[in-house]
Amino acid sequence: MRINNNLARLKTYLLRHKRDLIWGVIFSIGTNLCALLIPYVLRYTIDGLQTVISKETLLLYALLIVSISIMGGFFRYLMTRRIVGVAFQIEYELRNDLFSHLQKLSLSYFHKIKTGDIMARATNDLKAVRMLLGPGIRNLLNTIIMGTAAIAFMLVINSELALYSLIPLPVLTIAVAIFSSRIFRRFKKVQEQFSNISAGVQENLSGIRVVKAHAQEENEKRKFKQLNQEYMNKNMSLARIWGPFFPFIMLIFGIGMIIVLWLGGRLVITERISLGQLVQFNGYLMMLTWPMMALGFVINLVQRGSASMGRLMEILEQVPEIQDGEWTQDINIIEGEIEFKNASFAYDKKMILKNINLKIAKGMTIGITGPIGSGKSTLVNLIPRLLELRQGSLTIDGIEIKTIPLKVLRKNIGYVPQETFLFSESLKENIVYGLEDFDEAKLRRAVSISALDDEIERFSQRYETPVGERGVTLSGGQKQRTAISRAIIREPKILILDDAFSSVDVHTEEKILKQLGKFRKRRTCILVAHRISTIHDADLILVLKDGEIVEQGTHKELVAKGGIYTNMYRQQRLREELERI
Repeated sequence: MRINNNLARLKTYLLRHKRDLIWGVIFSIGTNLCALLIPYVLRYTIDGLQTVISKETLLLYALLIVSISIMGGFFRYLMTRRIVGVAFQIEYELRNDLFSHLQKLSLSYFHKIKTGDIMARATNDLKAVRMLLGPGIRNLLNTIIMGTAAIAFMLVINSELALYSLIPLPVLTIAVAIFSSRIFRRFKKVQEQFSNISAGVQENLSGIRVVKAHAQEENEKRKFKQLNQEYMNKNMSLARIWGPFFPFIMLIFGIGMIIVLWLGGRLVITERISLGQLVQFNGYLMMLTWPMMALGFVINLVQRGSASMGRLMEILEQVPEIQDGEWTQDINIIEGEIEFKNASFAYDKKMILKNINLKIAKGMTIGITGPIGSGKSTLVNLIPRLLELRQGSLTIDGIEIKTIPLKVLRKNIGYVPQETFLFSESLKENIVYGLEDFDEAKLRRAVSISALDDEIERFSQRYETPVGERGVTLSGGQKQRTAISRAIIREPKILILDDAFSSVDVHTEEKILKQLGKFRKRRTCILVAHRISTIHDADLILVLKDGEIVEQGTHKELVAKGGIYTNMYRQQRLREELERI
């Protein structure tokens, strides 16, 4: 039942290629029919040698066997091309569906699963499924067709001899049932350990700077060696089950062969069958050996494929927490008025935001500050629905945010998160990312506003400069300004900068904020910052503490209150003065 549940999802993919699969079955029948004809020709050749046979007839039989073999090879080629081709096509479709589904999943899902684990499923597990659909189906067809036809021919030659030779088969059936369940469990453990290795390597390489800075190379090598050793141990455990399977099958058929030689020889002596018929019978019995061995191979592939498909289904069955609902409205653009009403948010029952009531008018600039962990990033992540509000309401232009199509919502929001991420592409590709139609003027305007233009001109390849993995070739400030350019170039109605100036010096920050002044007009802008200089010109400043808005007003109003904001402002002023000394 477990295998059926895991593999049931593949039915949809197989039905898309039923035409190729039908041709594969036809070619498989042709392949096995040619193979079954060879013992039939040998029978008449050997029986002819016992009487009188001419050289011409013997040559004719030889040419017939060669012709049948060539024809069988041709059919085998066509069968493999069709069936294995379908397997690669389904792997392609399944990988696309997996990646597409991952794009739909919410951020919270990626907080719970390691990137290396996902990569292992998208590579190693998909390969196991493809092996099931390619060599697995091909060998299963050959086993069924060859096995059924060979047994039928054996029964026609001599039913008594056929029944005796098949006596060991029930033992084989029992062995298959025992082996298959154990293979499934052990291969699943192998795949899970491979995911652990992938996750470990991915984390190590992503954090290689930290590893080297703390001189932890030897410790990391020791940890990897332990993971690798465990992977080898699990593979060896699988091999201990799988290893004896083929020899056991050969032993079963060896017993069958002894029975045939003993009883068949007696039948030839008593002239109940001819010598040619005994050779023909042995030929079919030998042909049964490979299908039975292939059956063991198929069982292994089915168990591996089922275990891997089960791991893929764990991702494919994940329901996105954030998606378009049934009542999505037909909206193409938003203006930028935002309103929170009694909004609360919790992570795993831990309350992060409490009863937020806030109205941001279109074109207004809001500054948000407060201690670390006060909920600033959580608040702004609710606006593009990177997080889903569960209590209270959030509207944009008076429309409930859940009824706005996600694509439209996010298309109209420019967002720079705390953790700047750049792709391993050129500087230009990172800036125009998400822009539907490239515009040179927009590109130059965006980098000018983010004060990156002068530095780009100093790069040897200018806009085509590769930034390396995660922007490793750029400084922290350059990465942040690249991300700001990426948000600005889309000319969004809502611009959210979440601590986007933390790696930028004060002078450059002032320059960017000054140039952002014109851009911010007619756009709603939300600035999250710890640095007061970033937000002091905002139309309204919010101070968050423990998930609540404890102070709000303009810079002058908040300084005059003598509260949290005032203390933050004085401390930063003192720090700046000490730095000048």
